[in-house]
Amino acid sequence: MTVPTPVPAPHRPAPALPADATGPGLAFHRLLFARRRRGWWTPLATGAIGITIYLIVSTVIGAVFAVSVVVSDPLASPTAMLDRMLTIDVTDPVGLAVILLSLAILWPIYLLSSWIVNGRRVGLISSVAGALRWKWLLLCAGAAVVVYIVVSGLTFLLPAEEAAGTLVAPEDNPAFVASLLIVLLLVPFQATAEEYIFRGYLMQTVGRWLKHPAWAILLPVPLFVLGHLYDWMGQASVGVFAIAAGWLTWRTGGLEAAIALHVVNNLVAFGFSVFGLSDAAATETSLASLVSSTVMIAAFVGVVEWLWRRGDGRRTLRLTPAPEPVYAAPVFASAYGQPPVYGQPPVYGQPPVYGQPPVYGQSPVYGQPPVYGQSPVYGQPPVYGQPPVDGPPIPAPYDGPPLAPNQAPRWGEYAPTPDASPSPDAPASPSPGSSDGGGAGGTDAGSSGGGSGSSAD
Repeated sequence: MTVPTPVPAPHRPAPALPADATGPGLAFHRLLFARRRRGWWTPLATGAIGITIYLIVSTVIGAVFAVSVVVSDPLASPTAMLDRMLTIDVTDPVGLAVILLSLAILWPIYLLSSWIVNGRRVGLISSVAGALRWKWLLLCAGAAVVVYIVVSGLTFLLPAEEAAGTLVAPEDNPAFVASLLIVLLLVPFQATAEEYIFRGYLMQTVGRWLKHPAWAILLPVPLFVLGHLYDWMGQASVGVFAIAAGWLTWRTGGLEAAIALHVVNNLVAFGFSVFGLSDAAATETSLASLVSSTVMIAAFVGVVEWLWRRGDGRRTLRLTPAPEPVYAAPVFASAYGQPPVYGQPPVYGQPPVYGQPPVYGQSPVYGQPPVYGQSPVYGQPPVYGQPPVDGPPIPAPYDGPPLAPNQAPRWGEYAPTPDASPSPDAPASPSPGSSDGGGAGGTDAGSSGGGSGSSAD
């Protein structure tokens, strides 16, 4: 039977890992190499999918907000509705919730986009541990609270400056409680979402293409600064914050420290605005505010570094490369009676060698059993469908007359011929001539003797 030889599929080896993945380990900005799909194009695909989903979800949120405004005030103009969706106003809890919620949804949207493009192990966008390290996050949050309390207390000792913007005292704000609840519930998610985008997505995007951590820390800073509409001192303060958050993310191997700093900072900013101590919508920043913010950030970085040195100090993820599989093309025509090589399919329909169990997966050819009643010759397998070859005939046992000790039967004969050599115990045999004459003379003498005897009597 002729079996066509198939064309084996080409073997495609897995993409090689970078040297730092199997050596010292991947830092946070290089964790994209630890995902299932880690091609150069994956950050672009993640961003495109995320932007598309965000536009859809934010449009739905805006439409719901517009419908609610029209229902409550049919005479409201589109300009007024747009202004409520873009301007932070602590006296408008609904508009404040829309602004914070439109930023908070960036977090789950990024998680979903990364899962679609890069596959599983989504937790690697949080830290080298594969998930948010909650104990470390709470420890950093506690450190941020202590630092902010100390630095803010020192700031209040300085001469007070006139606050910029519009201040609204709690007694003059009818929505004080609602705005405070909105701030406490949504600001942590809003700040966390910004860290996942600017320190998570952007740092790992840059790290996929550029190895040095300085690129991943510094390149996202301009985008983060442009997202805050302040004057130059305010944007300088935001830039210092972005550099510190990026360095902490790389140094500690995760977003926890940056999230803690951002959440506490935004809670203080929005909380002061709700309590009438500042205006969260103000775009002007004083020099004292810039200095105090810089000192506060520097102190927090120092405390986190001290805490990190006292901890486990894990900041990289080391990968173990999978062994390369050995590929062997299947063989469909092996020698008869030889088992197939492991990993190669056997030839079906061929009987096994007689006396050996069939190889798993091979069935004998039915209808050709050996001839029953005939035992095979030891060591010689019979041909299927033909009786085994008979061996030499076995002679019948000897059952003739007894033989002399020096005589042996010849196999296959009924009686053996005596040996010509005389036996020491047997009488000598006369020659043929002596036997004839002696026999005759003896007979005659006997007869004569007998006759003479008879006459004498």
